[in-house]
Amino acid sequence: MATEQMFCFQCEQVAKCEACTGGAGVCGKPADVADAQDALTGAMIALARTAREAGVKNDRICDLIVDGLFTCMTNVNFDGQAVTALKDAVRVETVAVAAAAGIEPVSDYDVDQIWGDDEDIRSLKSLVLFGLRGTAAYAYHARVLGYRDATVDEFFADALAQLAEPGSVDALLPLALKVGEVNLGCMRLLDEANTGTYGTPEPTTVAMEVEPGPFIVISGHDLHDLKLLLEQTEGTGVSIYTHGEMLPAHAYPELKKYPQLKGNFGTAWQNQKKEFDGVPAAFLFTTNCLMPPKESYADNVFTTEVVAFPGCTHIGPDKDFGPVIQKALELGGYDEPHTIPGINGGTTMTTGFAQGTVLSVADTVVDAVKSGAIKHFFLVAGCDGARPGRNYYTDFVKATPDDTVVLTLACGKYRFNDLDLGEIGGLPRLMDMGQCNDAYSAIQVAVALAEAFDCGVNDLPLSMVLSWYEQKAVCILLTLLYLGIRNIKLGPTLPAFVSPGVLDVLVENYGIAPITTPEADLAELLGE
Repeated sequence: MATEQMFCFQCEQVAKCEACTGGAGVCGKPADVADAQDALTGAMIALARTAREAGVKNDRICDLIVDGLFTCMTNVNFDGQAVTALKDAVRVETVAVAAAAGIEPVSDYDVDQIWGDDEDIRSLKSLVLFGLRGTAAYAYHARVLGYRDATVDEFFADALAQLAEPGSVDALLPLALKVGEVNLGCMRLLDEANTGTYGTPEPTTVAMEVEPGPFIVISGHDLHDLKLLLEQTEGTGVSIYTHGEMLPAHAYPELKKYPQLKGNFGTAWQNQKKEFDGVPAAFLFTTNCLMPPKESYADNVFTTEVVAFPGCTHIGPDKDFGPVIQKALELGGYDEPHTIPGINGGTTMTTGFAQGTVLSVADTVVDAVKSGAIKHFFLVAGCDGARPGRNYYTDFVKATPDDTVVLTLACGKYRFNDLDLGEIGGLPRLMDMGQCNDAYSAIQVAVALAEAFDCGVNDLPLSMVLSWYEQKAVCILLTLLYLGIRNIKLGPTLPAFVSPGVLDVLVENYGIAPITTPEADLAELLGE
């Protein structure tokens, strides 16, 4: 299915729910960047195959592959030159590995072979590849903090090498579930890295009001970048506001201690063109949340790590955020307090209900379930996005009965995290567990509850209603399937890369199903 135009169907917003095949993707990624990312993927597969043939495993190979997988995620890198430079570095390493082993380097793999394969093989290989990209992002963030796991690192190369083989449904389905298993270990590693570095998250109420004066809005997942920015803004008079997936940073003791970390600006990533337009502030993007900026604020946008956009200033490995701080000082911020309310009009939100907090009151939770005060738990979590129909999640949460608890995580929570759902026995009915990688916290809470009630997770009064957009959601879904979690509701649409045949397998083995309406799904999940 080779084509002169791009072929990309890795995110939820693909054109016509099928694929982006024109001159640019719905995300704004130009065809030449999509082609460069395919070429980078092909070069990484060649490196993985060459390393396997040479019997070589080392950190340099793992780092290049993790960087490359992360670079190819949606809303990360729109700079074709940067992508090509990374591909060239991968090729240099492939040649070096081959030369050291006295073998010929494997040629770059043509990724069009995947896109043009039998639909079930294409579907499963895509599931593996996109899951690897999501897991690589988590591995990247852990590595920045000095945490890495050889089993996780080496799996990326092993799995990529297998994508070049003909493959079969019988071989590829277990490989996809293996991605889920490795991702669970990777999320555990990142949880250890974040809590080991910044402390255990604490329930924290976050304001959505911006104070007068110069400020920087930081978006993404990389807490290390935020910590460095906080250190460098001490004494400058510049305030810091989080955006998108950076919101949970307010709950970490070693981050919240900085007085210039003031609050949260705006809502989820897909609203940035509206919310950033004309704002007198600097914006720093650390991970996969970047949209092509509007001209009105493009000069105020800075990127770092593998995030890049042509024309935007990139902060390199030296992590000198001086240009970002200087831009904020030049712009000056607002003269008066300024608030961007939440989707439902709220002006505060609470975060920090990770596993440490929830498990510390496990006895209270268990007693509330046994007494009937809590009848059901809903994990309403995942990515946000712009496709119509995502108001389903707002309506679903609003309709949950007063004797139920809503756990949430990732940026999909912006659909409802400014709601006040009240309390049950002193516990809030709505608990934000953190970023998407904090799905690990949700899993640990579910496992602990299952142990307390001496049953399986699938036997708990717990339902998962998930939204997806990009590849981190893919690897989390694979983790849940690896753990045997059944009857997940997924929306707002099913992945375009999941073929009817593969979907049948997922339905038969795991009971996965698309969302319908809040009323119908609630009735089904509550057994009404």
